[in-house]
Amino acid sequence: MSPDILRPIRPLIAGIAASVVATLAQAESTHGIAMYGDPALPPDFVSLPYANPDAPKGGKVVFGNTGGYNSLNPFVQKGTAPWQLRFWTHEGLMGRSWDEPFTLYGLLAESIDTAPDRSWVEFTLRENARFSDGSPVTVDDVIWSYETLGTQGHLRYRGLWSKIDSIQQTGPRSVRIIFNEPDRELALIAGLRPILKKAQWEGKDFAEAALQDVPIGTGPYVIDDYEAGRFVNLKRNPDYWGNDVPFRRGTMNFDEMRLEFYGDQTVLFEAFKAGALSAVREFNADKWATQYDFPAVQRGDVIKTEIPHKKPSGMTGLVMNTRKAPFDDWRVREALTLAFNFEFINGTITGGAQPRITSYFSGSELAMQPGPAKGRVAEMLQPYAADLPPGTLEGYVLPEGDDSVRNRKDIRKAADLLEQAGWTIQDGVLKNAAGEPLKITLVISQGSLNVVQNVDAIAEMYARALERLGIELTVDKVDDAQYTQRVSELDFDMTPFRRALSLSPGNEQRLYWGSEGADASGTRNLMGVTSPAVDGLIDAMLASESREDFVAATRALDRVLTAGRYVIPIWSFDVGRIAHVKEMKHPQILPIYGDGPQFMPDVWWYDE
Repeated sequence: MSPDILRPIRPLIAGIAASVVATLAQAESTHGIAMYGDPALPPDFVSLPYANPDAPKGGKVVFGNTGGYNSLNPFVQKGTAPWQLRFWTHEGLMGRSWDEPFTLYGLLAESIDTAPDRSWVEFTLRENARFSDGSPVTVDDVIWSYETLGTQGHLRYRGLWSKIDSIQQTGPRSVRIIFNEPDRELALIAGLRPILKKAQWEGKDFAEAALQDVPIGTGPYVIDDYEAGRFVNLKRNPDYWGNDVPFRRGTMNFDEMRLEFYGDQTVLFEAFKAGALSAVREFNADKWATQYDFPAVQRGDVIKTEIPHKKPSGMTGLVMNTRKAPFDDWRVREALTLAFNFEFINGTITGGAQPRITSYFSGSELAMQPGPAKGRVAEMLQPYAADLPPGTLEGYVLPEGDDSVRNRKDIRKAADLLEQAGWTIQDGVLKNAAGEPLKITLVISQGSLNVVQNVDAIAEMYARALERLGIELTVDKVDDAQYTQRVSELDFDMTPFRRALSLSPGNEQRLYWGSEGADASGTRNLMGVTSPAVDGLIDAMLASESREDFVAATRALDRVLTAGRYVIPIWSFDVGRIAHVKEMKHPQILPIYGDGPQFMPDVWWYDE
């Protein structure tokens, strides 16, 4: 009988086998994935809860954008593309439900597997997944898309690639991604990456795509016609592969959607009143109340619809570039915030109807709580105590002005802070010790890229207030292309700012205010935050295994950002306001995130 040469290592083999079996048992394939807990919808769900699976297909709708465009590729850094395209023409392996904080369900992928610690994720493609030209979606397309977007794509896609250790095919329709750092959110982020067709770009430079190089996608719509800077026409693909996928039932119901481009918001609104557009979103409560009484509304041909939500306020306002003096001094930033008389400006522009943003996550359970930091939040902040902005631990509240033009109380406080920072009035002008005047340039766009409506009127009132401090505010109004270049190159003192935030903030927080890449061209960290506390608290959010720790880390981050005085906040959008033709209908069940591109037009339909 031959000697048993395997006897010495049999226990090791058995241990490895048991480990593999245990891993496979724990990493069962599933129809969806939630950031915390289990998906709310069962494997056999019919449609998303806020979609009408019986919605009719048909109709044509026209929407308006301001400014222009010089690209139809929304996945690269170069050029300006209509922002709607990436929502209508392309898809990821998974799709997000907007009725849960952060949950994904299968779209191009029929199932998702993850390790218990989410150190890897594996997707299995649907056998019938197709691009709009009818060709099948392959694992090769998926791997190419991740690598190309991660290395040549828009900055929003590059962060994930740096966190991927390997990506490889594991079966005829399956692909596994292994991550190089512990981060429970990465599996979900990976599921949302758009998938493009590899063969289309063979022999072409993806990052330098020309206008006519329209990326082929898998989405319900394809670009049917366009004229640069004037319009883009999209038609629903009659051979769309995903009509029967539960995530898609009752969505993308319009036969045709057209984007018309206008010089500014005033011209766009007049076009809507004249019947040239099917719907507009209104962000000014006073305008909503006073200017939407034109004949079409009175006849009932145009309907005013309000959509409530439960999401955080996010941050909207004027951001300061802290890479430059004197904005690198918190006292100057506080003084500039004091000079911004929100109560007077809000009363003038919105009739006082819209409440002010009080922190980045205000209006949600993730918002910092009033008063001093307590409990788990205080524990998380303590390691950074020596470097925290004043007010972080003690509690910070935005200055409250009055409804007068002069706002004397806050102007006096601002002058005192500026003097502490080395700025004094000399010959009626605020100057530093070197005799240099404090001049501020506010860079704004003439077109669609202004994320703050009525910014012209806001700037005019703010400039008058700064004059009383001896500060000169100059508004530099440029076209969209120049604006994109200026902001990308960080060539501004102040500029309009908007960051929408979710009930499940994650890796995007690093893009918005992480130190890494803060000074890089094209960064989304416009204020230039470089804070160990911010970086550490984002890490704590991403590593949290319980909802309690996650909420505490987010509240702590909210304190650091708000007390940093990086943005002068304006009003929050506490309800979505959509004016639309009467033929446009929507489901009665609303998602917790309220309105957004994934609600209108995604789940609306046309009913004559």
